[in-house]
Amino acid sequence: MRIDVITLFPDSFAGIVGASMLGIAQERGVLEFHTHDLRDWALLGVHRQVDDSPYGGGAGMVLRPEPVFAAIDAVHALDARQALVILVTPQGERFTQSRAERLAELDRLIIVCGRYEGFDERIRSAADLEVSIGDYVLTGGELPAMVITDAVTRLLPGVLGDDQSACEDSFTTGLLEYPHYTRPAEYRGMDVPEVLRSGDHARIERWRQAQAAERTAVRRPDLLAAAWDDMTAEMRAAARAALGTDTEDE
Repeated sequence: MRIDVITLFPDSFAGIVGASMLGIAQERGVLEFHTHDLRDWALLGVHRQVDDSPYGGGAGMVLRPEPVFAAIDAVHALDARQALVILVTPQGERFTQSRAERLAELDRLIIVCGRYEGFDERIRSAADLEVSIGDYVLTGGELPAMVITDAVTRLLPGVLGDDQSACEDSFTTGLLEYPHYTRPAEYRGMDVPEVLRSGDHARIERWRQAQAAERTAVRRPDLLAAAWDDMTAEMRAAARAALGTDTEDE
């Protein structure tokens, strides 16, 4: 996969480009990652202008369409593979694990980072997808672009040490992930559950499923409805117990 990011602050990505999974993915040839300074396509002039005051008045500045369109066109031309253009904006769809999985199936992404008060509305016509990483506002699209890149990259084949790890992550199954423990078996009066030390893999799997259902019910009950039909009777019982209800399925 190739990921290109168009940004006013390309240096902000330096710390993550060679680190952890992104670094591993590039070393293994699974990922090409490139940043592009939007000011390279700025309007002529000493200030390399990419923004302007909004029509109709109001606070702040708005990214002009000319530099952004020119940047997208130029980055498109750098690789023959079809690219999906993502606009990072608070007004986009909420980024989810299922969206990350779909993006990981593509050959190429172009992520455009916003700044200031946002984009000239016409820029939206150049995007295939608008994405938000949450219901809050950041100073720019760089952090969301990093989040999207990380979430997608770790799903690429051969990036994680064990590809099965990604299949068991929170949200992948629709539920939060079950608790994890490692050595020592006892620490400060807290013990690793006996079931995990039993060696009974079928029992361990049932425990993990029930724990995932219980944890989701307590921390993210909003996720239960979508996952309910795929849950076992034992998982549903754990969820109902966590919610304090003994209501049976209808």
